[in-house]
Amino acid sequence: MSLTGRHVVVTRPAGQAAHFATALSEAGAIPVLYPVLEIRDVEDVAPLLDAAIRLDSFDLAVFVSPNAIERALALILPRRPWPAALRVAALGKSSERELARHGLHDVISPPLRFDSEALLELTELTDVQGKRVIIFGGDGGRELLGDTLKARGATIEYVTCYRRVRPQLDPAPLLKLWEEGRLDAVTLTSSEGLRNFHDMVGRLGQAWLKKTPAFVPHLRIAEQAQALGLTKVIPTEPGDDGLMAGLMQYFASHGNASPN
Repeated sequence: MSLTGRHVVVTRPAGQAAHFATALSEAGAIPVLYPVLEIRDVEDVAPLLDAAIRLDSFDLAVFVSPNAIERALALILPRRPWPAALRVAALGKSSERELARHGLHDVISPPLRFDSEALLELTELTDVQGKRVIIFGGDGGRELLGDTLKARGATIEYVTCYRRVRPQLDPAPLLKLWEEGRLDAVTLTSSEGLRNFHDMVGRLGQAWLKKTPAFVPHLRIAEQAQALGLTKVIPTEPGDDGLMAGLMQYFASHGNASPN
């Protein structure tokens, strides 16, 4: 197996890395968990609770991430049922799984690319003139989704469900693996996470990172990685399956190649 014995860094937030880490282990790899984003609750839940009361007034609810689904529905569903007429849109298979876990199955979701651009291409989000759309997401983040829907004639309300914070982690375990020539790959699943990882490993880690195979599921992340000086950036298909396929294909063709 091409991944046997390979140390692969998993940078997903704690609590969201288990599925991918398990897949790596089953393929013979050694997952190295190093979360570069910490997900925290918002300090003021009043806006979210207020939105819950008014859910029936919206035509479409968009969840930008599994974190948004988990945090929002944990507060909403104990207080009221989800309106039967309120359609739900989300990005990616992990979001669909999280929604299904809460009993929401009729989900508008792009089938191939899991980003705002792909969601905006769907028919249900093209003709939104006069519709009221509520977007559940984290603090900050991209504004493309809301801005585009507003330009198409929708009324947008954005509700912050969680905060993203850069963790304070010791990079020493990664630096040791790099020094020993045993850190084989890094997986990076967001531009913000990439920037955090680059800062967290420090100048020594950055020197090794530049020549370490970095697997990214979106061209936007690849462009950011190249701008930071990474020289072995491998774009993959979206989601965990895309990352796994990219890793296996790369190491099947590169044999015993080491980043060092």
